[in-house]
Parts: sequence; structure tokens; C-alpha cells
Amino acid sequence: MSQTSATPPWPVEVRLAKDRRTLNVVFDDGASFELSAELLRVMSPSAEVQGHSESERKTVGGKRSVRILSVDPVGNYAVRLGFDDMHNTGIFSWAFLREIGGSAEQRFQSYLDDLAAKGLDRDAPGVR
Repeated sequence: MSQTSATPPWPVEVRLAKDRRTLNVVFDDGASFELSAELLRVMSPSAEVQGHSESERKTVGGKRSVRILSVDPVGNYAVRLGFDDMHNTGIFSWAFLREIGGSAEQRFQSYLDDLAAKGLDRDAPGVR
């Protein structure tokens, strides 16, 4: 079945790696992504990280070693990820996972740039 613009890509597989550091997501349009726990944690769509506007968005340091503890379905449109730092309020919609997957390298570089600009790093906890 071909994908149309009216039908967004749908995940056909969501699998947590054994080491819990990577979430593998495969979509029905053939796109496949290995998303690091660190990237997912720091890009969490939660209000705690994203705030309620761009000016409230937080840069979260110290997440290089974070692991995903749980992947729980939310209806038929998303998953809630639970991380070993006890963050579990982000609901990752299929569209959001697809978006992150398609821009993972750029998002991660932007995260590294934000850390540097705010005097934070990947190993020491901190939020700004």
C-alpha cells in the first residue's frame, strides 16, 4: 500500500534495544530510525523540557548515560517513555518520533551547541 499525504506514516515496529540505550522505530513507509535514549530524553515533548513556549524550553545536561526503562502505549497514537532518571511525562506521538528520526543528527548537534552555549555538558547534571 502506498503512502499518501493524507495518511501519515505508521510505526510497524517499536523495539527497545537490550542495553536500553536505543529505541528502534520502523515505519510503514520504509523509514527506520535508531533513536538514542539521550536524544529522546533531551527532546522530550513534556512541558518539563519544552515548557509552554519556545522561550521556556530547557536544555538538559548530564544525560549521556540515560536509559529507557519503559515504553508504554498511549492510545493508538503514541508511546510514553520512562527513563532511568525518573522522567516519564513525555508522550512521544508517532509523528514526533518520525520527525525526530528524520532530523536526529541536526537535533543532536543543536543540543550539543545549546549545552556549550549554556555551560552545560553531557555528563554533569544541569538544566538551563
